[in-house]
Amino acid sequence: MAESRTGNIYWTPPNVTINGIETDKLLSFIFWLTTFVFFATQTVYIYYLIKYRRRPGVKAHYSHGNNTLEIIWTTLPTLIFLGLAIYGNRVWYNIHRPPPEDALNVEITGYQFAWDMRYPGASGILARSDVRNITSDNKFGIDITDPHAKEDFTTTELVIPVGRAVHVFLRSRDVIHAFYVPEFRIYQDVVPGRTIAWVWFRTLRQGNFQLACSQLCGKGHYNMKAPIRVVSQEEYDKWYAEKIKKPNIVVGAPEVALQMSSN
Repeated sequence: MAESRTGNIYWTPPNVTINGIETDKLLSFIFWLTTFVFFATQTVYIYYLIKYRRRPGVKAHYSHGNNTLEIIWTTLPTLIFLGLAIYGNRVWYNIHRPPPEDALNVEITGYQFAWDMRYPGASGILARSDVRNITSDNKFGIDITDPHAKEDFTTTELVIPVGRAVHVFLRSRDVIHAFYVPEFRIYQDVVPGRTIAWVWFRTLRQGNFQLACSQLCGKGHYNMKAPIRVVSQEEYDKWYAEKIKKPNIVVGAPEVALQMSSN
């Protein structure tokens, strides 16, 4: 079960990833900037409404513009937006940079209306897979000639060790879904026929969170969720050791079938 929201429910939930730190800085800066601009413009607006209101015996003053003011209110927003674009591009690059070589690789596949997670077995290497190979008998599209196919295991919860980089490969078996974890500051559409391989993150603390589909994908969309547990390395190692004892990937083919013991 995901953690309950505490504190300010009108703001974003607490961030728990390293990449989310920069994202929150950018979000906060834009929020306070727009708040300042809003109150500043409304103050000027109200001041002029009062100062230049219609009064008996006072003639209206007609102005044809002020070049100095026009240059200021054109140049200043341009510089602000240019700065935001440069800083935002840097944040975007940091989020999309290649993951570390020692990252934990996990494939996450969405379908109406649930999520499946595929972990590598004892070798630490995920079996090769291709979205073009996805069938009712091969729900991950695994290459059955890959020896690692016998090692992989699947779960319906995402369990990850705190502080370790996690590289997720996102796929859909049917319609467009969305990988959305607010506390991770990650939102990514999952498109049928594509493998989204740029998403990776590193958590800052342990906790229970929730993966939710954020694309309307059918009548069961509201319940398309999966638990996420961020645990200590020791707890993860214990969980992983139990899982690799019972690989449970089932792959069917016309002439070849690999079926491991059920979890």
